[in-house]
Amino acid sequence: MVKRSNGRYSKEFRNEAVKLVIEGGLTAYEASRQLSLPKSTLENWVRAHKAGKLNDIGSESRPLTEVEQELARVRRELSQVKQERDILKKAAAYFAKESLPGTR
Repeated sequence: MVKRSNGRYSKEFRNEAVKLVIEGGLTAYEASRQLSLPKSTLENWVRAHKAGKLNDIGSESRPLTEVEQELARVRRELSQVKQERDILKKAAAYFAKESLPGTR
Protein backbone atom coordinates (compact mmCIF):
# COMPACT_ATOMS: atom_id res chain seq x y z
CA MET A 1 0.00 0.00 0.00
CA VAL A 2 1.39 3.40 -0.98
CA LYS A 3 1.23 6.03 1.72
CA ARG A 4 -0.21 9.31 0.48
CA SER A 5 0.54 12.60 2.12
CA ASN A 6 -2.22 14.69 3.66
CA GLY A 7 -0.88 17.99 2.40
CA ARG A 8 -0.29 18.84 -1.23
CA TYR A 9 2.09 21.64 -2.05
CA SER A 10 2.83 23.23 -5.39
CA LYS A 11 6.30 23.11 -6.90
CA GLU A 12 6.59 26.87 -6.53
CA PHE A 13 5.78 26.66 -2.82
CA ARG A 14 8.36 23.91 -2.29
CA ASN A 15 11.02 25.89 -4.14
CA GLU A 16 10.34 29.06 -2.17
CA ALA A 17 10.36 27.16 1.13
CA VAL A 18 13.73 25.63 0.29
CA LYS A 19 15.07 29.07 -0.70
CA LEU A 20 14.13 30.39 2.74
CA VAL A 21 16.35 27.75 4.33
CA ILE A 22 19.24 27.75 1.87
CA GLU A 23 19.47 31.38 0.77
CA GLY A 24 17.42 33.11 3.45
CA GLY A 25 19.53 31.91 6.33
CA LEU A 26 16.58 30.58 8.32
CA THR A 27 16.69 27.24 10.07
CA ALA A 28 14.27 24.55 8.94
CA TYR A 29 12.41 24.98 12.22
CA GLU A 30 11.95 28.75 11.78
CA ALA A 31 10.91 28.45 8.13
CA SER A 32 8.48 25.63 8.85
CA ARG A 33 6.85 27.69 11.62
CA GLN A 34 6.46 30.68 9.28
CA LEU A 35 4.98 28.53 6.53
CA SER A 36 2.83 26.35 8.84
CA LEU A 37 4.16 23.04 7.62
CA PRO A 38 5.90 20.16 9.39
CA LYS A 39 9.63 20.63 9.98
CA SER A 40 10.36 17.12 8.71
CA THR A 41 8.64 17.91 5.42
CA LEU A 42 10.79 20.97 4.87
CA GLU A 43 13.93 19.04 5.83
CA ASN A 44 13.02 16.37 3.27
CA TRP A 45 12.61 19.07 0.61
CA VAL A 46 16.01 20.58 1.46
CA ARG A 47 17.64 17.14 1.23
CA ALA A 48 15.91 16.51 -2.10
CA HIS A 49 17.03 19.93 -3.38
CA LYS A 50 20.64 19.18 -2.47
CA ALA A 51 20.35 15.85 -4.31
CA GLY A 52 18.77 17.58 -7.31
CA LYS A 53 15.46 15.76 -6.95
CA LEU A 54 13.16 18.46 -5.56
CA ASN A 55 11.10 18.69 -8.75
CA ASP A 56 10.48 14.92 -8.65
CA ILE A 57 8.57 15.19 -5.36
CA GLY A 58 4.85 14.79 -5.86
CA SER A 59 5.10 13.73 -9.49
CA GLU A 60 4.03 10.14 -8.76
CA SER A 61 0.83 11.11 -6.99
CA ARG A 62 -2.32 11.20 -9.03
CA PRO A 63 -4.67 14.19 -8.98
CA LEU A 64 -7.67 13.96 -6.70
CA THR A 65 -10.99 13.02 -8.23
CA GLU A 66 -14.05 15.21 -7.71
CA VAL A 67 -15.42 12.70 -5.20
CA GLU A 68 -12.17 12.77 -3.18
CA GLN A 69 -12.12 16.57 -3.20
CA GLU A 70 -15.74 16.69 -2.04
CA LEU A 71 -15.03 14.12 0.69
CA ALA A 72 -12.07 16.19 1.95
CA ARG A 73 -14.21 19.34 1.97
CA VAL A 74 -17.02 17.61 3.87
CA ARG A 75 -14.56 16.19 6.41
CA ARG A 76 -13.08 19.65 7.04
CA GLU A 77 -16.56 21.10 7.44
CA LEU A 78 -17.59 18.31 9.82
CA SER A 79 -14.50 18.90 11.94
CA GLN A 80 -15.28 22.60 12.17
CA VAL A 81 -18.91 21.96 13.09
CA LYS A 82 -17.85 19.52 15.82
CA GLN A 83 -15.51 22.14 17.29
CA GLU A 84 -18.29 24.73 17.24
CA ARG A 85 -20.69 22.27 18.90
CA ASP A 86 -18.18 21.51 21.66
CA ILE A 87 -17.66 25.21 22.32
CA LEU A 88 -21.41 25.77 22.53
CA LYS A 89 -21.82 22.82 24.92
CA LYS A 90 -19.15 24.23 27.23
CA ALA A 91 -20.66 27.72 27.09
CA ALA A 92 -24.14 26.39 27.82
CA ALA A 93 -22.83 24.42 30.79
CA TYR A 94 -20.96 27.45 32.10
CA PHE A 95 -23.97 29.75 31.89
CA ALA A 96 -26.30 27.10 33.31
CA LYS A 97 -24.00 26.77 36.30
CA GLU A 98 -23.97 30.57 36.73
CA SER A 99 -27.78 30.72 36.79
CA LEU A 100 -28.17 28.17 39.59
CA PRO A 101 -29.06 29.75 42.95
CA GLY A 102 -26.34 29.76 45.56
CA THR A 103 -23.43 29.26 43.17
CA ARG A 104 -22.12 32.81 43.29
